[in-house]
Order: sequence, then structure tokens, then C-alpha cells
Amino acid sequence: MRKRNERRSRIEAAFARLRSSVATALGAAENERRRIHADCAQREFALRIAQIGVAEAARDPSRVEGAPSPAFDAAMTEATLERDEIYAEWTASGPVELTALTAAAAPGSAGRPWEEWLGWVGTADLSSPAPELWHIGTAEVPDSPAPQPFPAAVPLLDESHLRITTRPGTRETAEALVQNLLLRVLGHFQPGLVRVHVWDVAQLTGTLPGLYPLTRAGLLTAHDPTRLDEMLEALSDHIRRIHTSALLGGHTSLRALAAETGHRSEPWRIAVLFGDGQPLREEQQQQLQRIARNGLACGIQLVIVDLPLTVNSAIESVTLIDPDRARCSMTGPEAVIRLEESPPGGTVTKACSAVAEAFLARRARVRTFEDLVPEQLWTQRSTSGLHAPVGFSEGEPVWVTLGDASPHTLIGGPSGSGKTNFLYGMLGGMAARYSPDELELYLLDFKEGVSFAQFTPGKRDPSWLPHAQLVGVNVNADREFGLALLRFLSAEMRRRADAAKAHEVTKLEELRAEDPDGRWPRIVAVIDEFQYLFAERDTVSSQATTLLEDVARRGRSQGIHLVLASQDVSGIEAFWGKPAIFEQFILRIALPKARRVLTEQNTAAMELPRWHAVINHESGVKHGNEIARIPDATAKHTFDDLQLKLWERRDPAAAPPRLFDGSHLPSLAALGDYRGLRPTGAAPKALLGQVIDVDGTAAAVELARSPGRNIAVIGSVRVDAASVLGAAALSLARQHEPGGIRFTVAELVDEAHEDVRALVGALRDEGHEVEVVGLDGIEAAVASLADTVDQRSASSEAVPVPHCLLLYAADAAQTVLERKDPQTRASALDHLRKVLKQGPELRIHVIGWWRSAQRVKNTLGMGPVDDIGAWVAFDVHGQELQVFAAGQVVNWSPRARRGLFFDRSKHSRPEVVLPFDLAGTAVPEVPAQRSSDQIWEEADE
Repeated sequence: MRKRNERRSRIEAAFARLRSSVATALGAAENERRRIHADCAQREFALRIAQIGVAEAARDPSRVEGAPSPAFDAAMTEATLERDEIYAEWTASGPVELTALTAAAAPGSAGRPWEEWLGWVGTADLSSPAPELWHIGTAEVPDSPAPQPFPAAVPLLDESHLRITTRPGTRETAEALVQNLLLRVLGHFQPGLVRVHVWDVAQLTGTLPGLYPLTRAGLLTAHDPTRLDEMLEALSDHIRRIHTSALLGGHTSLRALAAETGHRSEPWRIAVLFGDGQPLREEQQQQLQRIARNGLACGIQLVIVDLPLTVNSAIESVTLIDPDRARCSMTGPEAVIRLEESPPGGTVTKACSAVAEAFLARRARVRTFEDLVPEQLWTQRSTSGLHAPVGFSEGEPVWVTLGDASPHTLIGGPSGSGKTNFLYGMLGGMAARYSPDELELYLLDFKEGVSFAQFTPGKRDPSWLPHAQLVGVNVNADREFGLALLRFLSAEMRRRADAAKAHEVTKLEELRAEDPDGRWPRIVAVIDEFQYLFAERDTVSSQATTLLEDVARRGRSQGIHLVLASQDVSGIEAFWGKPAIFEQFILRIALPKARRVLTEQNTAAMELPRWHAVINHESGVKHGNEIARIPDATAKHTFDDLQLKLWERRDPAAAPPRLFDGSHLPSLAALGDYRGLRPTGAAPKALLGQVIDVDGTAAAVELARSPGRNIAVIGSVRVDAASVLGAAALSLARQHEPGGIRFTVAELVDEAHEDVRALVGALRDEGHEVEVVGLDGIEAAVASLADTVDQRSASSEAVPVPHCLLLYAADAAQTVLERKDPQTRASALDHLRKVLKQGPELRIHVIGWWRSAQRVKNTLGMGPVDDIGAWVAFDVHGQELQVFAAGQVVNWSPRARRGLFFDRSKHSRPEVVLPFDLAGTAVPEVPAQRSSDQIWEEADE
């Protein structure tokens, strides 16, 4: 029994201990549950306090919970301490930093008090970036322990739209806020660079009355409440025009384009819409939202008052609390902005009147060529294209663009309409902005004039345009020169394409990025009166058409741009059925009374006054028209002064442009190919004339030791024939040491006496042996050369002394040469044929002049014509030359001072050459060629 009681006692004790442990555990768990519950409640209160703000929670605890509680008190205490700590840190440095940042982002009228700038006309131009912020008032955080004021500002131009929301009794405050912002913007920029549109759903007039003086200058447009569609459509058209013109080069916005090119081609437009809190009609709302999405890139900013708008675009909000205070998305919900006071109404009206007057005066002022030239020269890069002003519309510059989007230009206008003046203005604007490393010019004028001669050096004015590489004037009779320019452009296009392919890119812009050390300037080729190039139905027109189409189509990607000017393009037969050529000429310039340059429905040019032009970047479509007044760029102290400034900045090692003047012959003494001749021991080259090409290459015949290396000059004009014979002899003499070559000169007509005398004197001055014979000595001379052929054939002499027979009018001795020796029954003509056939292999060459093609055949007899391996023909029709050109059809009509050159060893078809002017050839130093001063003097005469 006793043991049972002890066991029971132990069990009861154990249960007591268990109950005590369980009670302790349950108590601890309850305490922990209460602690966690209180902590969660405090955290929930802290979140609610953070959502509505510490100050609001303190003022109205019921917004956080129904009745006070320890958890709420703890959360409030913690939030208050944290806020005070943050405010203390903010008060120490925040307002000062914000003030400095705002001052930097809002310069001038954008940030200063209105008393310091209102009434002054702005000076910032389109090349100046817009301020990032615009001042609206002074903000402070009222619930901070020690509130510190700081400036409040909002972004606007190119940055963000602005939405203003009013409360009852604050509508006038909203109007004042909008007015103050617009005044700041208008006071920062030059008048005309900001245009304002105002629409009020409730008022026809009366909104922003202080700005109304701007309306007479067209700087402010008040739209009828019932015609919002017209305003929205005008803004939409503006956006479409910007996207299809200025932003076609890959730029995303006008600001990005301005950052790269250094200028902005379009003013800003601020559209202010006052609503009544109700949404617009669905179609209007959708169009407004499209404008909001795309407008900032095109310089359109919306300022919307009490008008619902939801858009995926940058937009700042200002909410008016009462007539003096507001909150803004820039400063957050805690800060309260005290809006700046508006200037007195009379002051606003006076300031706007000053802006309007300045704009009207600026627009009325006749702009000059100097206004096309920037203050800083050569500051822009042509990576994405070329941009330059060419004229002015209402005082604002009108720009042209040559780039991937508008690669080529077509200029039209009848004689006297100002094409040359326009070209001077356009080229001057480009040359002033882009250095010669960014832009090269090739200039060709087909009409009988000297339009581009000023770009070359002269005696009175040694300057030249550093960008010019080639200048061609008076080339209306030398269509081959235009063809040569197109061939050069085609070859340069292929060279650039090969370089781009090597760098695995496709466009010049990408090539310049991949090869920054390379020199890849953009090329602008100007051809004035280009229709002359296609004036005939011949191979020149056919080849030029093919090349032009290729360059126009593929040149855009390689930075090669064509500028073609003409009076009328409709009659060019070569372009019939080839509309793709002109489709590449996106930029169209129509001068007064120009026809067929714009589209048929676009007749704007017919009503243009003098000194004006239609600038159209839309292939001539009417909606792309911009009417510009073109300043005088050809008067004294305009382009010539600019050229002198640019010339003084040129690289001292830069060479002047090559001048091709079709009215004068090239000088042999000035020819680089002639000056570079030296005795080398190689086969000598006889220079006969100058090929019509871009480089001014000499037409040369290599007199190698091979059959047929003789030269014939065919034609009746003595001066041309004498030029070829003289140039050939002088160039051969220059390639041999004194006494290293012998000459036999046959003067067979009296009219060649002066030519022979001058040549013989020059050759003897060079130290060479010269024998002169006439009709009475030609037989013996030819017989002697034939004997020399026989002797050299039998001799083992390795390098016999070269001998050259020059025949002046060989056909004049035909009768003498045909006389047969009674003993040998051989004639001098037989000896001559022997020399022609066998002589070249023995370094004996004949360079002769025959006065007709038939007389050459008479001299050769039944022998092969290939004994004459090269020839130059003057005043001889093409059909007479076919036998000398391997039987191919020769399309050639004689032209004054022009010859046809063919060398069997290297030519597939004959090419046109100019004979040399031999004057001064014996003089070591001679002027390069006829100067531009001489050209201008002759033009004046």
C-alpha cells in the first residue's frame, strides 16, 4: 500500500512538473505571439504612414487606423525620427545643390527673375541647345524641421510635354503659369525661332491676352475653339514633313541631328491647349496622342491644361493646390511650389511687342551672302551628309541637304534666272562649314562662260577654293570632258566600295567609322548646263547616260553627290525611257519660270519673283515646297572674300585645282608629264597632245623597238600638225642625254618654215644633232636612212643611236619621192616605205604630217597600214579613218583645235586630244596655265 502511494505521489509530481512546463511554454509562446503581432502592426502602420506621409499621418491619424494604439505610436515615432534625420541631412546640402543644378540647366531667361530679362530680345539661335529646365517658382518641404527653399523648374523644349491640372478657383493661376513659361522661352531665343499655337475649348479670344502682340508677326496663332482639327492636322503635317526630310538620314530627332551637324533647321513649336476636364472626341484624342508620342523628336511640345491625356511619352505634371501653390512631378508630392509672380500686364504686352517688332525687322531685312556663312569656319563633319543654307524665308535660313536620303540635286531655270548665283551660294555655304578633308568639289560648266573660273588661282588674286579639285569652263564643245568626269566618279565609287567591302561595311558613314585614319571626303560634282553632254545621239551620250545612271544609283552610299543644272531637261533623248535616273534626284531646285524640274502639278516656280527659288526635298512634290530668297553671291566682297579666308586656312601643301579651259590649248611646258621626262634608258615616249580626262594626261606613244612604231599626223591644218610634231620631238629630246638622239627634219612646204626654225633651235639648244632638209634634199635624206637601216640590220651593235625623221607635209614631196633612180630603179618612196617598215626595230622612227588620209595611203602604197602604229587626225571625217583604226566605225566630225588619237598597241577606239601650245617650251620656268584673271578679262572684253 505504501509503495502504491509513493508511486502515485511521484506520478502526481511528474504531472505537476509537466503542467508547469507546458504553462511556461504556452506563456512564452503567447508573449512571442503578442510581440510578433505588435511588430507586424507597427510595420503595417509604417507602410501606411510612408504611403500618405508623416505629416499627413500626424495631422489625421484616422487615415492610418480607427483609434490610436501603441503600435501606431511606435511607428509614428520611428517614422518621425527617420524623417527628421533625412531632413537634417537634406537641409544641410540639398537646397544648395539643387540651386546649383537648376542654375546650370536653366541659363538666362530660363532661370533668372523676370525683372532681369523681360523686355530684352533673345539672342540664342538654332545652333544653341535649348535649356534643359525652365523656372516656374520656389519650392520647399513644409513639414521639414527647418524648411529651406529651392528653385522649382520643369523640362520643356525637346525634353517633355507639360500637363497642368487645376482646382476650382485656380484657372487664372494656370494661365499665368503658361504665360510665364512662354515668356521665358520667347525671351531666350532669337525672335522667330519659337512659334506658339493656342487653343481654348471655352474662349474664342482672350486667352493669354498679354501675348497677343505676337500674332501680327505670326509668332502666335490663336485657334478657333471649333477648329481644333485644323490645328492638330497642321501639327501632324509638320511631323510628317520632318520625318520625310530632315530625319531621313537615320537621326531620331532634330536635337540629335543638330548635335551632329551643328545646326537646327526647324524652329520649335509649342501647342497650348486649354480644356475643361473632359476628354476630346475619340478621333481628336487619338490624333493628339499621336502628336504627343512623335512631336518631341520634331520640335513640337504640348502644354495641356485640364485635358486628359494618356501617352507613352515624356510628360511632366503640375497640379495646382490653390491660387498660389502647386505640386509638380519634378519635385515630388512632399514639396510645395510657390509659383512665381506674373509680370504686370503692361510689361508683358510691351515685351511681346518688342519681340514682334524685332522679328518683323529681322524678316524684312534683306539677308546677304554673309548670312549664309557661319561665324566659325570648317567646324562641321560630313559623316552623315552635307547641310548648308541657300536662302531665307521670313528671315530664317532655308537649308539644303545632300546625304543618303537626298543624294543628288536637280536645278532648273531659264537663262538669267540665277542658276550661277544659286550655285555660288550653295557651294559657299558648304565650303564654309566643311573643310577640304570633309568635302571635295568637281565643277564643270558646259555653257560658254567662266562661272567657275573664280575658284582657280589668278595673277591679281592668287587664292583658290581649297575644296575644288577640278574646274572646267568653256567645255560646251568638249562633251568628252563631261564623260571623263563621270568615268572618274565611277572609278572613285568602285574604289570606295572596295574599301567598304574590305571593312565589311556598306556606306561611307560606316567606312569612316571603321577607318578613321583614312581620307574619305564627300564628293560633290556640279555640272552646269549638263544637257549639252547628251546633245548628240552618239557613243558619248550613250556612255554618259550609262555612267550617270550608275553614279546616281550607287553613289549615295559612297558619299558621291551629283548637282545637275539645266534650263530644260525634257528634251534629253538619252533619258527617254529611263525615269530611274531622275528618281535619284530627290532634291529639286526650281528658279523663276523653271519648267519640268518639279512635278507637273507643282507650278510654284512660275510665280516666283527674281532672286527666289523653290527648295524641294520631296522629288518636286508640291507639299515639299519651301520658298527662299537667294542672296547675291557673285558680287564683289561676297564669295571672293570667303574664298580668300578659306584659302588662307588651307594646308600649305595643298595643290590648286586643275583648270580645264576649252577655249585655250594646254601648255606643253606646264604639263606634268612633260616636266617629268628624264633620260632613263627605257623606250622613250612621244607626247602628242593632251587627253580630255580629269587628270590632264598626255597622249603618249611609246617608240619601242617593234614594228609599226611610227606616227602619222593627218589633216590640212598646219598649226595643229606642227604642234604635234614639235611636241613629239621636244619630248623625245628631253628623254635623251645631249647628243643621244638624232633628228632629220624635212621642211617640205614653205608655210612650215617658222615652225621648223623654232623647233630646230630648241632641239639644238638641248645639244642634239639636227639635220634640216627641203624638197631638194629629201631624196638623199630618205636614201641615207634606208642605208642606215641596212647597215644596222647587218651590224651587231647592241643599242644603236635613235634617229627620228620628222616630215612636215610629207605628201608635198610625193612626186619627188616617186622618182626612180635610173641605175637602181628604186625610188625615194621605196626607201621611205623601207624605213617605215624596218626602221622602228632599229630605233629609227618616222613622225610625219600628211594633209589627208588618202595621201597617207599613197605613201604606204599597197603595204599594210599598220606600219603607222599611231596617228592623230585633224579636220578629217571619221569614215576616212576607218582603215587606220582596224576597220572599226569611227564616229567623228572635225572640230577646231581638236584631234582624234589612236594607238594600235593600247587603244580599242580613238580618243579626242588637244594639241599643245608650244610657246615657252624651251624656257625652264613657265606659268602653269592660263589664269582665271585672264579668263575674266577676256569675258569682260
